[in-house]
Amino acid sequence: MSPALLLTGVLAYFVLLLVLARRVSRGSGAEGFYVGGRASPWPVVAFGMVGTSLSGVTFISVPGSVATSGFTYLQVTLGYVAGYVAIAFVLLPHYHRLGLSSIYELLEERLGAGARRLGSAYFVLSRTVGATARLYLVVQVLHTLILAPLGLPFAVGAAVVLAMILLYTVEGGVKALVWTDTLQTLGMLTGLVVCTVLLWQPDAFARLDAAGLSRVWVSDPLSRDFSVKALLAGAFITIAMTGLDQEMMQKSLSVAKLRDAQKNLLLLAGLLVLVIGAFLLLGGLLTLYAQSQGLAVKGDALFPAVVMQHLPAWVQIVFVLALVSALLPSADGALTALTASTCLDLLRLPREDVRTRRLVHLGFAALFLALVLGFKALDSASMIYLILKLAGYTYGPLLGLFAFALFTPRPVSGRALVVVCLAAPALCAVLDFGQPWWGYQIGLELLLLNGLLTWAGLVLAAPRRH
Repeated sequence: MSPALLLTGVLAYFVLLLVLARRVSRGSGAEGFYVGGRASPWPVVAFGMVGTSLSGVTFISVPGSVATSGFTYLQVTLGYVAGYVAIAFVLLPHYHRLGLSSIYELLEERLGAGARRLGSAYFVLSRTVGATARLYLVVQVLHTLILAPLGLPFAVGAAVVLAMILLYTVEGGVKALVWTDTLQTLGMLTGLVVCTVLLWQPDAFARLDAAGLSRVWVSDPLSRDFSVKALLAGAFITIAMTGLDQEMMQKSLSVAKLRDAQKNLLLLAGLLVLVIGAFLLLGGLLTLYAQSQGLAVKGDALFPAVVMQHLPAWVQIVFVLALVSALLPSADGALTALTASTCLDLLRLPREDVRTRRLVHLGFAALFLALVLGFKALDSASMIYLILKLAGYTYGPLLGLFAFALFTPRPVSGRALVVVCLAAPALCAVLDFGQPWWGYQIGLELLLLNGLLTWAGLVLAAPRRH
Protein backbone atom coordinates (compact mmCIF):
# COMPACT_ATOMS: atom_id res chain seq x y z
CA MET A 1 0.00 0.00 0.00
CA SER A 2 1.32 3.46 -0.86
CA PRO A 3 2.73 5.62 1.96
CA ALA A 4 0.40 8.47 0.93
CA LEU A 5 -2.67 6.26 1.43
CA LEU A 6 -1.35 5.06 4.80
CA LEU A 7 -0.80 8.67 5.87
CA THR A 8 -4.34 9.56 4.83
CA GLY A 9 -5.69 6.74 7.00
CA VAL A 10 -3.66 7.89 10.03
CA LEU A 11 -4.82 11.50 9.67
CA ALA A 12 -8.46 10.38 9.30
CA TYR A 13 -8.07 8.35 12.49
CA PHE A 14 -6.78 11.40 14.34
CA VAL A 15 -9.79 13.40 13.16
CA LEU A 16 -12.11 10.67 14.48
CA LEU A 17 -10.39 10.82 17.89
CA LEU A 18 -10.65 14.59 17.98
CA VAL A 19 -14.36 14.55 17.19
CA LEU A 20 -15.01 11.90 19.86
CA ALA A 21 -12.95 13.77 22.47
CA ARG A 22 -14.70 17.08 21.81
CA ARG A 23 -18.11 15.46 22.01
CA VAL A 24 -17.66 13.60 25.31
CA SER A 25 -15.73 16.38 27.10
CA ARG A 26 -17.89 19.36 26.18
CA GLY A 27 -18.31 21.57 29.26
CA SER A 28 -16.28 19.21 31.48
CA GLY A 29 -14.35 21.94 33.36
CA ALA A 30 -11.59 21.34 35.90
CA GLU A 31 -13.34 18.34 37.49
CA GLY A 32 -13.60 16.69 34.09
CA PHE A 33 -9.97 17.39 33.19
CA TYR A 34 -8.48 16.05 36.44
CA VAL A 35 -10.81 13.19 37.46
CA GLY A 36 -13.33 12.80 34.63
CA GLY A 37 -16.13 14.27 36.72
CA ARG A 38 -15.93 11.11 38.91
CA ALA A 39 -18.61 9.54 36.73
CA SER A 40 -16.77 7.18 34.38
CA PRO A 41 -18.31 3.70 33.74
CA TRP A 42 -15.91 1.14 35.23
CA PRO A 43 -16.08 -1.45 32.40
CA VAL A 44 -15.18 1.29 29.89
CA VAL A 45 -12.30 2.44 32.10
CA ALA A 46 -10.98 -1.14 32.44
CA PHE A 47 -11.06 -1.79 28.69
CA GLY A 48 -9.42 1.54 27.89
CA MET A 49 -6.69 0.97 30.47
CA VAL A 50 -5.57 -2.14 28.57
CA GLY A 51 -4.23 0.16 25.87
CA THR A 52 -2.68 2.52 28.40
CA SER A 53 -0.97 -0.34 30.23
CA LEU A 54 0.42 -2.00 27.12
CA SER A 55 1.35 0.88 24.76
CA GLY A 56 3.13 0.73 21.44
CA VAL A 57 6.18 -0.82 23.08
CA THR A 58 4.20 -3.95 23.93
CA PHE A 59 2.73 -3.99 20.43
CA ILE A 60 6.20 -3.99 18.85
CA SER A 61 8.66 -5.27 21.46
CA VAL A 62 6.81 -8.18 23.09
CA PRO A 63 6.36 -10.08 19.78
CA GLY A 64 9.94 -9.20 18.86
CA SER A 65 11.33 -10.58 22.13
CA VAL A 66 10.05 -14.15 21.60
CA ALA A 67 12.92 -15.14 19.28
CA THR A 68 15.46 -14.71 22.11
CA SER A 69 13.38 -15.05 25.30
CA GLY A 70 10.53 -17.36 24.34
CA PHE A 71 7.37 -16.81 26.38
CA THR A 72 9.29 -15.94 29.58
CA TYR A 73 7.71 -12.46 29.63
CA LEU A 74 4.50 -14.27 30.65
CA GLN A 75 6.12 -14.79 34.08
CA VAL A 76 6.19 -11.02 34.59
CA THR A 77 2.62 -10.77 33.34
CA LEU A 78 1.36 -13.31 35.90
CA GLY A 79 3.08 -11.24 38.57
CA TYR A 80 1.01 -8.28 37.36
CA VAL A 81 -2.13 -10.00 38.64
CA ALA A 82 -0.86 -10.04 42.23
CA GLY A 83 0.09 -6.39 41.85
CA TYR A 84 -3.40 -5.39 40.71
CA VAL A 85 -4.97 -7.24 43.62
CA ALA A 86 -2.73 -5.29 46.02
CA ILE A 87 -3.66 -1.99 44.37
CA ALA A 88 -7.37 -2.76 44.46
CA PHE A 89 -7.52 -3.72 48.13
CA VAL A 90 -4.64 -1.75 49.72
CA LEU A 91 -4.13 1.49 47.79
CA LEU A 92 -7.52 2.24 46.24
CA PRO A 93 -9.41 2.35 49.58
CA HIS A 94 -7.03 5.08 50.78
CA TYR A 95 -7.35 7.07 47.55
CA HIS A 96 -11.15 6.93 47.51
CA ARG A 97 -11.52 7.63 51.25
CA LEU A 98 -9.59 10.88 50.84
CA GLY A 99 -11.34 11.86 47.58
CA LEU A 100 -8.01 12.64 45.93
CA SER A 101 -7.43 14.42 42.62
CA SER A 102 -3.72 13.58 42.85
CA ILE A 103 -2.59 10.39 44.56
CA TYR A 104 0.46 12.21 45.96
CA GLU A 105 -1.86 14.07 48.32
CA LEU A 106 -1.70 10.87 50.37
CA LEU A 107 2.02 11.46 50.95
CA GLU A 108 1.27 14.97 52.18
CA GLU A 109 -1.36 13.70 54.61
CA ARG A 110 1.07 11.18 56.11
CA LEU A 111 4.50 12.81 55.73
CA GLY A 112 4.01 16.48 54.88
CA ALA A 113 4.09 18.74 51.83
CA GLY A 114 7.74 17.94 51.07
CA ALA A 115 6.93 14.25 50.55
CA ARG A 116 4.11 15.14 48.18
CA ARG A 117 6.39 17.31 46.07
CA LEU A 118 9.13 14.66 46.07
CA GLY A 119 6.72 11.90 45.06
CA SER A 120 5.29 14.04 42.30
CA ALA A 121 8.78 14.97 41.07
CA TYR A 122 9.74 11.29 40.78
CA PHE A 123 6.50 10.59 38.94
CA VAL A 124 7.18 13.47 36.52
CA LEU A 125 10.68 12.12 35.88
CA SER A 126 9.52 8.50 35.53
CA ARG A 127 6.58 9.14 33.27
CA THR A 128 8.41 11.66 31.09
CA VAL A 129 11.24 9.23 30.37
CA GLY A 130 8.97 6.21 29.93
CA ALA A 131 6.37 7.96 27.78
CA THR A 132 8.92 9.53 25.45
CA ALA A 133 10.73 6.20 25.01
CA ARG A 134 7.43 4.60 24.01
CA LEU A 135 6.55 7.52 21.79
CA TYR A 136 9.93 7.39 20.07
CA LEU A 137 9.59 3.71 19.16
CA VAL A 138 6.25 4.10 17.42
CA VAL A 139 7.14 7.38 15.68
CA GLN A 140 10.27 5.63 14.40
CA VAL A 141 8.17 2.83 12.91
CA LEU A 142 5.74 5.33 11.36
CA HIS A 143 8.70 7.25 9.96
CA THR A 144 10.14 4.13 8.36
CA LEU A 145 6.82 2.99 6.89
CA ILE A 146 5.22 6.28 5.84
CA LEU A 147 7.21 9.48 6.28
CA ALA A 148 10.64 8.49 4.93
CA PRO A 149 9.21 7.19 1.60
CA LEU A 150 7.40 10.55 1.28
CA GLY A 151 10.62 12.45 1.93
CA LEU A 152 9.48 13.84 5.31
CA PRO A 153 11.98 14.03 8.21
CA PHE A 154 11.57 12.19 11.52
CA ALA A 155 11.04 15.47 13.41
CA VAL A 156 7.97 16.30 11.33
CA GLY A 157 6.29 13.02 12.22
CA ALA A 158 7.01 13.45 15.93
CA ALA A 159 5.71 17.04 15.88
CA VAL A 160 2.50 16.10 14.03
CA VAL A 161 1.71 13.23 16.42
CA LEU A 162 2.21 15.44 19.47
CA ALA A 163 0.15 18.26 17.94
CA MET A 164 -2.75 15.87 17.36
CA ILE A 165 -2.55 14.58 20.94
CA LEU A 166 -2.56 18.16 22.22
CA LEU A 167 -5.72 18.96 20.32
CA TYR A 168 -7.85 16.32 22.02
CA THR A 169 -6.33 16.42 25.54
CA VAL A 170 -5.75 20.09 26.29
CA GLU A 171 -9.39 20.70 27.26
CA GLY A 172 -11.01 17.33 27.89
CA GLY A 173 -8.27 15.70 29.99
CA VAL A 174 -9.34 12.50 31.76
CA LYS A 175 -12.96 12.79 30.66
CA ALA A 176 -11.88 12.61 27.02
CA LEU A 177 -9.23 9.94 27.62
CA VAL A 178 -11.65 7.45 29.16
CA TRP A 179 -13.47 7.21 25.80
CA THR A 180 -10.64 7.83 23.32
CA ASP A 181 -8.52 5.16 25.02
CA THR A 182 -11.39 2.70 24.64
CA LEU A 183 -11.48 3.31 20.88
CA GLN A 184 -7.69 3.03 20.70
CA THR A 185 -7.61 -0.24 22.64
CA LEU A 186 -10.20 -1.65 20.23
CA GLY A 187 -8.00 -0.59 17.30
CA MET A 188 -4.90 -2.18 18.80
CA LEU A 189 -6.65 -5.50 19.53
CA THR A 190 -8.13 -5.58 16.03
CA GLY A 191 -4.62 -5.45 14.59
CA LEU A 192 -3.48 -8.19 16.97
CA VAL A 193 -6.34 -10.53 16.02
CA VAL A 194 -6.06 -9.93 12.25
CA CYS A 195 -2.30 -10.57 12.15
CA THR A 196 -2.56 -13.66 14.36
CA VAL A 197 -5.29 -15.19 12.18
CA LEU A 198 -3.32 -14.59 8.98
CA LEU A 199 -0.11 -16.15 10.37
CA TRP A 200 -1.81 -19.07 12.14
CA GLN A 201 -0.84 -22.60 11.15
CA PRO A 202 -2.65 -25.82 12.19
CA ASP A 203 0.48 -27.24 13.85
CA ALA A 204 1.59 -23.89 15.32
CA PHE A 205 1.91 -25.02 18.94
CA ALA A 206 3.94 -28.10 18.03
CA ARG A 207 6.26 -26.02 15.84
CA LEU A 208 6.71 -23.41 18.57
CA ASP A 209 7.61 -26.11 21.04
CA ALA A 210 10.03 -27.80 18.62
CA ALA A 211 11.77 -24.47 17.96
CA GLY A 212 12.18 -23.84 21.70
CA LEU A 213 10.02 -20.70 21.54
CA SER A 214 7.28 -21.79 23.96
CA ARG A 215 9.51 -21.75 27.07
CA VAL A 216 7.77 -19.90 29.94
CA TRP A 217 9.54 -20.85 33.18
CA VAL A 218 13.22 -20.29 34.04
CA SER A 219 14.58 -22.41 36.89
CA ASP A 220 18.14 -21.02 37.07
CA PRO A 221 18.32 -18.75 40.18
CA LEU A 222 21.29 -16.88 38.71
CA SER A 223 19.43 -15.93 35.52
CA ARG A 224 17.95 -12.49 35.01
CA ASP A 225 14.69 -14.23 34.02
CA PHE A 226 14.48 -16.62 37.01
CA SER A 227 10.78 -17.32 37.59
CA VAL A 228 10.60 -16.22 41.24
CA LYS A 229 12.36 -12.95 40.41
CA ALA A 230 10.10 -12.37 37.40
CA LEU A 231 6.88 -12.97 39.36
CA LEU A 232 7.98 -10.67 42.19
CA ALA A 233 9.17 -8.07 39.71
CA GLY A 234 5.85 -8.20 37.85
CA ALA A 235 3.90 -7.64 41.07
CA PHE A 236 5.96 -4.69 42.21
CA ILE A 237 6.24 -3.19 38.72
CA THR A 238 2.44 -3.09 38.69
CA ILE A 239 2.19 -1.63 42.19
CA ALA A 240 4.72 1.08 41.35
CA MET A 241 3.93 1.82 37.70
CA THR A 242 0.15 1.63 38.14
CA GLY A 243 -0.80 2.05 41.78
CA LEU A 244 1.74 4.84 42.48
CA ASP A 245 1.43 6.46 39.06
CA GLN A 246 -0.88 9.44 38.61
CA GLU A 247 -1.47 8.65 34.94
CA MET A 248 -2.73 5.14 35.62
CA MET A 249 -4.71 5.93 38.76
CA GLN A 250 -6.40 9.09 37.47
CA LYS A 251 -8.83 6.91 35.52
CA SER A 252 -9.64 4.71 38.52
CA LEU A 253 -10.22 7.89 40.53
CA SER A 254 -12.75 8.94 37.89
CA VAL A 255 -14.96 5.96 38.87
CA ALA A 256 -17.49 7.11 41.47
CA LYS A 257 -17.67 4.03 43.74
CA LEU A 258 -14.75 2.23 45.36
CA ARG A 259 -16.24 -1.21 44.64
CA ASP A 260 -16.59 -0.39 40.95
CA ALA A 261 -13.03 0.96 40.82
CA GLN A 262 -11.80 -2.31 42.35
CA LYS A 263 -13.76 -4.35 39.78
CA ASN A 264 -12.18 -2.18 37.10
CA LEU A 265 -8.65 -3.16 38.21
CA LEU A 266 -9.42 -6.86 38.63
CA LEU A 267 -11.00 -7.02 35.17
CA LEU A 268 -7.98 -5.17 33.79
CA ALA A 269 -5.61 -7.74 35.33
CA GLY A 270 -7.43 -10.62 33.65
CA LEU A 271 -7.56 -8.83 30.30
CA LEU A 272 -3.82 -8.09 30.41
CA VAL A 273 -2.91 -11.75 30.90
CA LEU A 274 -5.02 -12.71 27.90
CA VAL A 275 -3.79 -9.87 25.68
CA ILE A 276 -0.08 -10.22 26.49
CA GLY A 277 -0.38 -13.98 26.06
CA ALA A 278 -1.86 -13.30 22.61
CA PHE A 279 1.01 -10.92 21.76
CA LEU A 280 3.53 -13.61 22.75
CA LEU A 281 1.72 -16.14 20.57
CA LEU A 282 1.83 -13.65 17.70
CA GLY A 283 5.55 -13.18 18.34
CA GLY A 284 6.08 -16.92 18.05
CA LEU A 285 4.15 -17.04 14.78
CA LEU A 286 6.14 -14.09 13.43
CA THR A 287 9.41 -15.80 14.37
CA LEU A 288 8.40 -19.05 12.68
CA TYR A 289 7.36 -17.15 9.57
CA ALA A 290 10.63 -15.18 9.48
CA GLN A 291 12.63 -18.41 9.81
CA SER A 292 10.67 -20.09 7.01
CA GLN A 293 11.24 -17.09 4.71
CA GLY A 294 14.90 -16.64 5.62
CA LEU A 295 14.33 -13.13 7.04
CA ALA A 296 17.27 -11.76 9.04
CA VAL A 297 15.24 -9.14 10.97
CA LYS A 298 14.72 -9.56 14.70
CA GLY A 299 13.71 -7.68 17.84
CA ASP A 300 11.54 -4.58 17.41
CA ALA A 301 11.96 -4.66 13.61
CA LEU A 302 10.39 -8.12 13.18
CA PHE A 303 6.65 -7.34 13.35
CA PRO A 304 6.73 -4.31 10.99
CA ALA A 305 8.99 -6.11 8.51
CA VAL A 306 6.74 -9.18 8.18
CA VAL A 307 3.54 -7.14 7.86
CA MET A 308 4.82 -4.53 5.42
CA GLN A 309 6.83 -6.88 3.20
CA HIS A 310 4.93 -10.18 3.24
CA LEU A 311 1.25 -9.72 4.16
CA PRO A 312 -1.58 -8.37 1.94
CA ALA A 313 -1.79 -4.63 1.36
CA TRP A 314 -5.04 -4.19 3.31
CA VAL A 315 -3.35 -5.65 6.41
CA GLN A 316 -0.81 -2.87 6.28
CA ILE A 317 -3.40 -0.18 6.99
CA VAL A 318 -4.84 -2.34 9.79
CA PHE A 319 -1.34 -2.70 11.24
CA VAL A 320 -0.51 1.01 11.02
CA LEU A 321 -3.81 2.08 12.63
CA ALA A 322 -3.35 -0.56 15.35
CA LEU A 323 0.16 0.74 15.94
CA VAL A 324 -1.12 4.31 16.28
CA SER A 325 -3.85 3.03 18.60
CA ALA A 326 -1.20 1.37 20.74
CA LEU A 327 0.87 4.54 20.88
CA LEU A 328 -1.73 7.09 21.80
CA PRO A 329 -3.12 5.82 25.16
CA SER A 330 0.32 5.97 26.79
CA ALA A 331 1.29 9.30 25.25
CA ASP A 332 -1.97 11.19 25.76
CA GLY A 333 -2.44 9.80 29.27
CA ALA A 334 1.11 10.72 30.23
CA LEU A 335 0.70 14.26 28.93
CA THR A 336 -2.53 14.73 30.90
CA ALA A 337 -1.20 13.16 34.11
CA LEU A 338 2.05 15.13 34.02
CA THR A 339 0.05 18.33 33.62
CA ALA A 340 -2.20 17.39 36.52
CA SER A 341 0.61 16.40 38.87
CA THR A 342 2.69 19.48 38.05
CA CYS A 343 -0.24 21.86 38.53
CA LEU A 344 -1.70 20.24 41.66
CA ASP A 345 1.40 18.91 43.45
CA LEU A 346 4.43 20.93 42.37
CA LEU A 347 2.92 24.35 41.60
CA ARG A 348 -0.04 23.94 44.01
CA LEU A 349 -2.32 25.81 41.63
CA PRO A 350 -6.07 26.12 42.16
CA ARG A 351 -7.86 23.65 39.89
CA GLU A 352 -9.73 26.49 38.16
CA ASP A 353 -6.49 28.07 36.84
CA VAL A 354 -7.08 27.01 33.25
CA ARG A 355 -4.58 29.38 31.64
CA THR A 356 -1.56 28.05 33.56
CA ARG A 357 -2.75 24.46 33.09
CA ARG A 358 -2.79 24.94 29.31
CA LEU A 359 0.72 26.42 29.37
CA VAL A 360 2.01 23.48 31.43
CA HIS A 361 0.32 21.06 29.02
CA LEU A 362 1.97 22.77 26.07
CA GLY A 363 5.33 22.80 27.87
CA PHE A 364 5.27 19.05 28.43
CA ALA A 365 4.38 18.47 24.78
CA ALA A 366 7.45 20.51 23.78
CA LEU A 367 9.58 18.50 26.25
CA PHE A 368 8.24 15.24 24.80
CA LEU A 369 9.24 16.38 21.33
CA ALA A 370 12.77 17.28 22.45
CA LEU A 371 13.27 13.94 24.23
CA VAL A 372 11.87 11.88 21.34
CA LEU A 373 14.38 13.55 19.04
CA GLY A 374 17.08 12.72 21.61
CA PHE A 375 16.00 9.06 21.77
CA LYS A 376 16.62 8.78 18.04
CA ALA A 377 20.32 8.45 18.83
CA LEU A 378 19.64 5.45 21.13
CA ASP A 379 19.90 1.96 19.67
CA SER A 380 18.19 -0.77 21.68
CA ALA A 381 17.14 -4.19 20.37
CA SER A 382 14.11 -4.33 22.66
CA MET A 383 12.69 -1.16 24.21
CA ILE A 384 10.35 -3.06 26.55
CA TYR A 385 13.21 -4.24 28.76
CA LEU A 386 14.97 -0.87 28.58
CA ILE A 387 11.83 0.91 29.81
CA LEU A 388 11.30 -1.57 32.64
CA LYS A 389 14.96 -1.18 33.61
CA LEU A 390 14.66 2.60 33.77
CA ALA A 391 11.48 2.19 35.81
CA GLY A 392 13.45 0.25 38.41
CA TYR A 393 15.50 3.37 39.10
CA THR A 394 12.80 6.02 38.96
CA TYR A 395 9.79 4.23 40.48
CA GLY A 396 11.79 2.57 43.28
CA PRO A 397 11.85 5.68 45.50
CA LEU A 398 8.09 6.09 44.95
CA LEU A 399 7.55 2.50 46.09
CA GLY A 400 9.63 3.09 49.23
CA LEU A 401 7.94 6.44 49.97
CA PHE A 402 4.42 5.01 49.77
CA ALA A 403 5.36 1.89 51.78
CA PHE A 404 6.77 4.11 54.52
CA ALA A 405 3.77 6.47 54.43
CA LEU A 406 1.20 3.66 54.62
CA PHE A 407 2.82 1.22 57.04
CA THR A 408 5.44 3.08 59.11
CA PRO A 409 4.47 6.77 59.03
CA ARG A 410 6.82 8.86 61.19
CA PRO A 411 7.99 12.46 60.82
CA VAL A 412 10.95 12.80 58.48
CA SER A 413 12.72 16.03 57.64
CA GLY A 414 12.57 17.28 54.07
CA ARG A 415 16.35 17.02 53.77
CA ALA A 416 16.34 13.38 54.90
CA LEU A 417 13.59 12.56 52.40
CA VAL A 418 15.60 13.97 49.52
CA VAL A 419 18.89 12.35 50.61
CA VAL A 420 17.37 8.90 51.02
CA CYS A 421 15.39 9.05 47.75
CA LEU A 422 18.54 10.01 45.84
CA ALA A 423 20.90 7.63 47.66
CA ALA A 424 18.78 4.49 47.13
CA PRO A 425 18.81 4.53 43.29
CA ALA A 426 22.49 5.54 43.34
CA LEU A 427 23.32 2.49 45.46
CA CYS A 428 21.21 0.32 43.14
CA ALA A 429 23.26 1.56 40.19
CA VAL A 430 26.48 0.53 41.95
CA LEU A 431 25.08 -2.94 42.65
CA ASP A 432 23.59 -3.28 39.18
CA PHE A 433 26.59 -2.27 37.12
CA GLY A 434 29.17 -3.78 39.47
CA GLN A 435 27.50 -7.22 39.46
CA PRO A 436 29.71 -8.58 42.30
CA TRP A 437 27.35 -11.34 43.35
CA TRP A 438 29.13 -14.56 42.28
CA GLY A 439 27.37 -14.76 38.94
CA TYR A 440 23.96 -13.52 40.16
CA GLN A 441 22.48 -11.00 37.73
CA ILE A 442 20.14 -8.26 38.87
CA GLY A 443 17.11 -8.15 36.57
CA LEU A 444 13.70 -6.54 36.89
CA GLU A 445 13.74 -7.08 40.67
CA LEU A 446 15.84 -3.91 40.74
CA LEU A 447 12.60 -2.00 41.41
CA LEU A 448 11.90 -4.02 44.57
CA LEU A 449 15.50 -3.61 45.77
CA ASN A 450 15.33 0.15 45.19
CA GLY A 451 12.03 0.39 47.07
CA LEU A 452 13.38 -1.63 50.01
CA LEU A 453 16.49 0.55 50.26
CA THR A 454 14.35 3.70 50.18
CA TRP A 455 12.00 2.37 52.87
CA ALA A 456 14.89 1.21 55.07
CA GLY A 457 16.63 4.57 54.69
CA LEU A 458 13.48 6.44 55.73
CA VAL A 459 13.00 4.15 58.74
CA LEU A 460 16.59 4.87 59.85
CA ALA A 461 16.22 8.61 59.22
CA ALA A 462 12.91 8.99 61.08
CA PRO A 463 13.03 9.50 64.87
CA ARG A 464 11.38 6.73 66.83
CA ARG A 465 8.19 7.52 68.73
CA HIS A 466 8.33 7.04 72.47
